Amino acid sequence: MQTIVSLDNITAGYDGRPQIQDVSLDIAERDLIVLTGPNGSGKTTLMRVVLGLIKPMKGAVTYPASENGGQTGMSVHLPRFGYLPQYSAIDRDFPINVTETVRSGLDGSKRLFALTTKADRTAVEHTLEQLELTAIANRHIKELSGGQLQRVLMARAIVSNPDVMIFDEPTTYTDNRSWQRMNEVVSELAQSRAVIVVSHDESFISRLKPTKLLRMDAGKIV
Repeated sequence: MQTIVSLDNITAGYDGRPQIQDVSLDIAERDLIVLTGPNGSGKTTLMRVVLGLIKPMKGAVTYPASENGGQTGMSVHLPRFGYLPQYSAIDRDFPINVTETVRSGLDGSKRLFALTTKADRTAVEHTLEQLELTAIANRHIKELSGGQLQRVLMARAIVSNPDVMIFDEPTTYTDNRSWQRMNEVVSELAQSRAVIVVSHDESFISRLKPTKLLRMDAGKIV
């Protein structure tokens, strides 16, 4: 499998204080990477580096597949990311319903002020069905259970058909039905793209078939 994102000896953190140090990681096409470790070990910081949300203090992030494409005369295509953040990062009072939340996942792939197309609506409808959300499509997100909200946020992350999916503690507050469907969707997605799952949920992890099972501790992959 071809490497699409490569992290080489990354040190990164906040306000000049490193949270991860000398971390290297290659993410390949159809990789299913599971990342575990205690709270505060640097997992989310590492994912933010992968997403480009924070710049490394040291080391380099490269995109070998895109660079090779440019060298062979093909158009350069930087990988597109989908991200399901931790549950605590969500403002449930924001005035938006389920369909609108999922549709907002298309915003990053569209030009500013672009109109919603038939293809967009089809993608949203398909993703709602995939996560078993069609019956609650018009419900305000404040009315949702924890498991329903996590499925909505997963739908939002995958609706644009990204190249790399990152799920940060996806099973937080999930019920059994949501837990099972999300596990199935993760496995389905990994057949066609790179997927990274950050999780403490050993039962959830045990049903996946990761290509890389990594553990972080004190800012390093151990």
